[in-house]
Amino acid sequence: MKFLFLISLLFAVTVAVNSCSPSDRAALTAFKSSLSEPYLGIFRTWTGSDCCSNWYGVNCDPTSGRVTDINLRGESEDKILIKARRTGYMTGSISPEICNLSELKTLVVADWKSIAGEIPTCITSLSNLKIIDLIGNRFTGTIPDEIGNLKKLTVLSLADNAITGQIPASIVNLEKLMHLDLSSNRLSGEIPVDFGKLSMLSRVLLSKNGLEGSIPNSISNMNRLADLDLSDNLLSGSIPVWIGSMPVLSTVKLDINQLSGHLPESLLSSSGLNIVNLSRNALEGFIPDVFHPKTYFTALDLSYNNLKGSVPKSLASARYIGHLDLSHNHLCGPIPVGSPFDRLEASSFQNNDCLCGMPLSTC
Repeated sequence: MKFLFLISLLFAVTVAVNSCSPSDRAALTAFKSSLSEPYLGIFRTWTGSDCCSNWYGVNCDPTSGRVTDINLRGESEDKILIKARRTGYMTGSISPEICNLSELKTLVVADWKSIAGEIPTCITSLSNLKIIDLIGNRFTGTIPDEIGNLKKLTVLSLADNAITGQIPASIVNLEKLMHLDLSSNRLSGEIPVDFGKLSMLSRVLLSKNGLEGSIPNSISNMNRLADLDLSDNLLSGSIPVWIGSMPVLSTVKLDINQLSGHLPESLLSSSGLNIVNLSRNALEGFIPDVFHPKTYFTALDLSYNNLKGSVPKSLASARYIGHLDLSHNHLCGPIPVGSPFDRLEASSFQNNDCLCGMPLSTC
C-alpha cells in the first residue's frame, strides 16, 4: 500500500509540473478573448485545463510548466494554413493580461492583417523575452518607451503596422539585439545618435517611415551589420564615407530620401557591397571611377539624382555588375563598350543630358 501511495503521489506531482499554471492559463484565456480568428479555428484548440498540451502555438517549459512561447503566424508553411488554402486573418487587440506570462521568451503574433490597438506597455516587464514579432498587422500607438528594459531581446520586428512616434531612446540598451525591423510604419523624428551601441545588429530595416536628420556616425561601430535599409524616409545630409568600409555590410538602401553631397569613393570601390540603392536623392558631382576586378554588384542604382560627367570606364573591369541604373541624371558622353554595357537596356541610361552609344543612339 505504501508503495502504491508513493507511485500515486509521484504521478500527481508529474502531472502538476507538466500542466500549465492557472495564472498562465488565465492570461492566455484573456489573450484569446481579445482576438477573433474566424476562418482557421486555431483558438478552438485552446480548451481544457492544460495549456501546455495541444494548444496551437503555445509552448511550455517541460520542467516548470510555465508558458515560454506564443507563436502564431498568419502566413507560414504550417499545415493548418496549407490545409485551409488561405492565409490567416484576425481582428481584435493584444490584451495586457499577456504581461502575466512572466516566463515568456517568444511572442510572435505576425501577419494577421487586422489586429489593431496599441502594444501593451507592460510588455517591457517581461524580462525573459528574446523575440517580439508583430509584423503585418494594424498596431497603432508608439513603441513602448521602456523597450530597452528587455535585455535578452534578440529580435524586434514591428514592420507593416501603423505605429507612430519616435524610435525610443532606450532602444540602444538592447545589447543582444541582432535583428531590427521597424519598416513600413509612421515613425518620425531622428534615429538615435548613439544607435551604434547596438553592436550585435546584423539587420537594420527602417524603411518607409518619416525619419529625419542625418545618418548617425555611430552606426560605423556596428561591425556585424550586413543589411542597412533606411530607404523612403526624410533623411538629409551627406552619405558617410565609412559606409563603404564596414566589414560585413553587403546591402545598403538609402533611396527616396533627401541626401545630398558627393558619392563617397569607398562606397563604390568596396569589394564587399553587393546591393547599393541611392536613387531618388539630391546627390551631385561625378561618379567616382573606382571600380576594379573585385567589384561585385548584383544591383547598383544611382538614378534620379544630379550626377554629372561621364559613365566610369572602370565599370568594365568589374567582376560582375547585374542591375545598373544611371538614368535621370546629367551624365554626358559615350557609354563605354564591353561588359556589362553590352547587355544593359536603354532604360539604364535614359533621361540624361547627352549620353550616347549602345544601347542608346550612336554618338
